Amino acid sequence: MSKKLSLLFFLLLIVIVGCSNNSSDGENDGKETDEAMFQNPVYEPVLADPSVIKADDGYYYAYGTEDAWGEHSNTVLVPVTRSKNLIDWEYVGPAFETKPMWKGSGSIWAPDIQKYQDQYYLYYSLSIWGDSNPGIGVAVSDKPEGPFEDKGKIFDSEEIGVFNSIDPYFYVTEDGRPYIFWGSFHGIFGVQLSEDGFEVAGEKFQIGGSAFEAPYIIERNNSFYFFGSLGSCCEGENSTYHVAVAKADNIEGPYFDKDGNDIKYSPGTTILKRQADGNYVGPGHNAIVQDDAGTDWILYHAINKEDDKLWTGASRRPLMLDPIVWEDGWPTVKNQEPNTELQPAPVLND
Repeated sequence: MSKKLSLLFFLLLIVIVGCSNNSSDGENDGKETDEAMFQNPVYEPVLADPSVIKADDGYYYAYGTEDAWGEHSNTVLVPVTRSKNLIDWEYVGPAFETKPMWKGSGSIWAPDIQKYQDQYYLYYSLSIWGDSNPGIGVAVSDKPEGPFEDKGKIFDSEEIGVFNSIDPYFYVTEDGRPYIFWGSFHGIFGVQLSEDGFEVAGEKFQIGGSAFEAPYIIERNNSFYFFGSLGSCCEGENSTYHVAVAKADNIEGPYFDKDGNDIKYSPGTTILKRQADGNYVGPGHNAIVQDDAGTDWILYHAINKEDDKLWTGASRRPLMLDPIVWEDGWPTVKNQEPNTELQPAPVLND
């Protein structure tokens, strides 16, 4: 081979290798650029005590405690928001056209949404601060956005024998048994409901102690995981709210923390608390949703210390979202605190 041909071949080889390397770098850059990212909070100004469901129309719907914000001079009777991707939310409207009247007075707190028997069931608390006899009711709708038709009271605190009976969570077992779990700093309890989900049909049982409120339970890998909130929810920048977990082999418990302690006597294993070096405090009252890649995401509210109140004086609690990290069969959150940096979004096929 002549020297000219050898040189030409050598230069051609360099070009091919260089193009190959540039193509590879370009593909990696493209993947980084194309990956959807988001930053907390995902909805403002407020969506306290969130509950979420993926509805038949393909949207995720989130529901929050009755609150007033922005131009709303009156409280919104359970604000409803929706999103296609869990990070871009739009306000839809109130779940209720009129307030349920079975108690006479009170605000609608901590709704829990579930799809049951081909309808959307919205369990809710009816209470005021310092209420001696709050209770839990249920409303139904054919559409996730409502309006919801109230079906009335399931029980109040005096009837069920549990002080401060608020914060309901509805769960249906694989064999079709409907349960409701509830409680706020006077024990976490559960009871089986009637087939229609409107009445108590069993004897109540206790699964958690007086450290907790806002129970939420999921089943993963043949175990049941309890999420509960502890501390003060609503003291603005001074709020101490945080989330702890426990684990059981049976939906009715007993539930144990990571050290093997029964949470009737233990505060559980903390997985989410205030930022150590940031503005967000009081994270809690969570819901759990799973994306199409099988990642669990925790939705919850938190409070920005620099903007901690609504115009009404109530704590401003925007909606937050973070992935759950599973370690040795236990759920946690990265750094055990709200993430306010850019992070990858949930993976959703549609």
